[in-house]
Parts: sequence; C-alpha cells; structure tokens
Amino acid sequence: QVQLVESGGGLVQAGGSLRLSCAASGRTFSSYAMGWFRQAPGKEREFVAGISWSGGSTMYADSVKGRFTVSRDNAKNTVYLQMNSLKPEDTAVYYCARRWYDSGWLDEYKYDYWGQGTQVTVSS
Repeated sequence: QVQLVESGGGLVQAGGSLRLSCAASGRTFSSYAMGWFRQAPGKEREFVAGISWSGGSTMYADSVKGRFTVSRDNAKNTVYLQMNSLKPEDTAVYYCARRWYDSGWLDEYKYDYWGQGTQVTVSS
C-alpha cells in the first residue's frame, strides 16, 4: 500500500512563497512520475505540475508556469512544489498523486494514489 502525505501549506500574502512537500511510503517511489493538483472552492480539481520518475522531465499548467517549480528527491521518497509569486487565485487545497499511466499529465484517472491534501491560502 502506498501512502502520500503532503505538508507545507499555510497562509501567505500575495507575492510570497511556499514550498509543499509530498512524502511517499513504499520502495517503488522512484519508478513513478508524480503530479500536483489543486482544487479551489467551488471548482474542479485541476493539474498544476508533474515530474517524471527521474526528475528529468517536468510539466506545468500555464497558470503557474514561471512561478512554480516541481522537483523530487528519490533518496528521500519526496516530491516538492516550490511556489513563488503567489496570487490569491492560487488559493486551493493542493494534492500530490502518483501516476501509474505511461504518459499524459492532465487526466485524474492516470493517477492511482492521492494524498489527503494541504491547504494553501493566499491573501491579497
């Protein structure tokens, strides 16, 4: 069984930064691509960023490109999301997920394990 636990969320002013972490249990973490999603109140969950199993390939939603950076440390079974220049519209619950599918980032069915989420609130 795989468990994903996010941390690092909180309240920050617009223009500030946060770094989210997602710690994974299990010995196969380094074999899978990982994704970050978010869900704002009243909205559907949306893809934010993804990283390949090696860390050599990344993908970002247009709304966060240039502001967010996804990375991973396979020795620590952890994936990170560095969020800079935060905006009020970034307010959401952020989730990490393990991608079991070979390719593609946007579709939730391509992810088999999800964390419980961490709240990020950006004040104006």
